[in-house]
Amino acid sequence: MKQKSARSPGKAVALVPSQSKWRREPIHRPAGTDKPKVAKPRTGALAMRLAAEVERLAAELEASRARITDLEARVDVDPLTETLNRRGFERELKRAIAYVKRYGVSAALVYIDLDEFKPVNDRHGHAAGDAVLIAVATALVRHVRASDVVARIGGDEFVVLLWNVSGPNATAKALALEAAVYATPVRWGSSTLAVGASAGMTLIGPLDAPAEVLARADAAMYARKSERRTFPRVQGEGQITR
Repeated sequence: MKQKSARSPGKAVALVPSQSKWRREPIHRPAGTDKPKVAKPRTGALAMRLAAEVERLAAELEASRARITDLEARVDVDPLTETLNRRGFERELKRAIAYVKRYGVSAALVYIDLDEFKPVNDRHGHAAGDAVLIAVATALVRHVRASDVVARIGGDEFVVLLWNVSGPNATAKALALEAAVYATPVRWGSSTLAVGASAGMTLIGPLDAPAEVLARADAAMYARKSERRTFPRVQGEGQITR
């Protein structure tokens, strides 16, 4: 009866021929060549890491969306005065005309051009002119309702969109805005800078185009400027006092 050859557990063997039979010989591998066993991560820890990564990415996405929304809003804002710029105003004017047409409400546009603003820049520099523009914008916003819209559409040109107002009341508001501008002097070093304003008003009709409304208000403003040059309302308006 043949004896079974002894075999060490865990060792690889190879069959090699001998004179009478095949015999088993162990295969000797160089030390250190056995593959190390890799510990598998626990499923719970892996799930927690994935959840944390998903949460981080979601937070970054939300922050990016907020930045995009802010940038989109800033495109329509004048960076100096923080009022709407021309692009933002034209969007609001289109909405106003559509609203007037659909619901039959009343609205008016006041076009404001500053008087004697150029001497401020020429004599004191553009930084002084910027300070005056900021003060004027602040005064206009302060003297209208929250529902009204103030915009700077040019270097020293502003517009105010008034809601739910009649013709006489809109005219009175235009005059009040002129006075508000003049009543907002700016201290600049040892000087006091005061500019005037000419305001033209037009009512907005349901069949108006935005360009037509703006052109009418602009024409009314120039008519008002000519009138004020002939009959100045405020003594000393537009002067620079040292």
